[in-house]
Amino acid sequence: MKKGTEVELSIESLAAEGKALAKVDGKVIFVPFAMPGDRVKVRILRSKKQFAEAQLLEIMEPSPDRIEPKCRHFGHCGGCKWQHVPYAMQLEAKQAHVQDQLERIGGLNLPEPLPGCGAPSPWFYRNKLDFSFSQFRWLTAEEISSGEEFETRNACGFHVPGRFDKVLEVQECFLMDPKANLYRNGIASLARAKKLDFYHPYQHTGIMRNLVLRNNRNGDWMVWVVFSNQDQAACLDLMEEICQAYPEIHSLLYSFNPKKNDALHDLEVKTYAGASFLTETLGRTQFKIAPQSFFQTNPEQALVLYNRVKALAGLQGNEIVYDLYCGTGTIGCFVADQAKFVLGLEYVPEAVENAFENAALNGFTNMHFLAGDLKDLLTTALSETYGMPDVVITDPPRSGMHPAVIAQLLKLAPKQIIYVSCNPATQARDLALLGEKYRVTAWQTVDLFPHTHHIENIAVLEWI
Repeated sequence: MKKGTEVELSIESLAAEGKALAKVDGKVIFVPFAMPGDRVKVRILRSKKQFAEAQLLEIMEPSPDRIEPKCRHFGHCGGCKWQHVPYAMQLEAKQAHVQDQLERIGGLNLPEPLPGCGAPSPWFYRNKLDFSFSQFRWLTAEEISSGEEFETRNACGFHVPGRFDKVLEVQECFLMDPKANLYRNGIASLARAKKLDFYHPYQHTGIMRNLVLRNNRNGDWMVWVVFSNQDQAACLDLMEEICQAYPEIHSLLYSFNPKKNDALHDLEVKTYAGASFLTETLGRTQFKIAPQSFFQTNPEQALVLYNRVKALAGLQGNEIVYDLYCGTGTIGCFVADQAKFVLGLEYVPEAVENAFENAALNGFTNMHFLAGDLKDLLTTALSETYGMPDVVITDPPRSGMHPAVIAQLLKLAPKQIIYVSCNPATQARDLALLGEKYRVTAWQTVDLFPHTHHIENIAVLEWI
């Protein structure tokens, strides 16, 4: 199994990070874009003592369960690695992966899972997509072998996995309403017609840098164009062209980014036409979505997730709830009508500003939010000021909770913790630490990201 070796394999199961796996003499081989039942030919790219990673060269005998991928970009775009896997099989694999992580990493004794919540439709579910402009279009193997000379390599689309410079020219994407294709392709065409240079990631030249598209369930669209800081007159001229071509856009925004990185959170956003934000409604709760706000990218399944959190918390109206890593206050606002008081803690100050706005938008007067590092915020003095929590809802980033936060939760001893996670490995680690005083009484997966390996998991912990 040395690097460069070509070998035939029988795929046994789906694995982490959207890959599949086979075994040869006890050694695990990870293969992308394969599925259980496939007989494949692969080339070994990297070989370690316990495992190897391989490139799929040929599907010699397809699995009887394999389905035709919907998207022409499958296999090149890194977004939907399981399009060839029936959706029911994706859900089974995701729940099995969560259970494996919780039991193997966390050493947890789990109850039977509650039924997983799959998406009603695995297509057109996203409300946000980010695209990049680049002078380095990714060429497929077929294009390279064709011998064709390409006069321009400009591209607007997604970065290919592992490459900050190469962008796959996207003609269609089935993850968002088809209008996203109209806006992305149309704006790229307008820029080409005006001969505006796409960004050069090495020389840091070129005008066109990023395009962010958002929508809500009412059909309102936000279009945010990010330029470099060169030739602002030409940029504004393009914005007027976009405005004239697509007058129905609810929120047309632009920014200038003179930095050498593509981070968008610290840019000044200017409104060219329409509103500066979108409003989304989940259940009876409204949320203001600014261009740099975090909001769940699958609103239909976010509603399912929040409903499950609310149901599992079983609030009676007299509880003090701490909402940790509260972001813009989405979960806190969702449960506030059944709580005595909700205190949200969040690291990002701008998110806390949005959280106050969302609370006011819904008329909640029983909510308060604080910004800062949670390991510094969550103290005994905090509970003396705002009251001891009866229920804690925590939805941390992929890295999980800081050990100091876990230690303080053990001191505060809320009767119940609802732990929402997008990373079962770090959730398992944290649940094991909380296992000193808590036991998992229920857990349930909610799929917000069909055709990817990502999954949200809710774990309910009760004080013992």
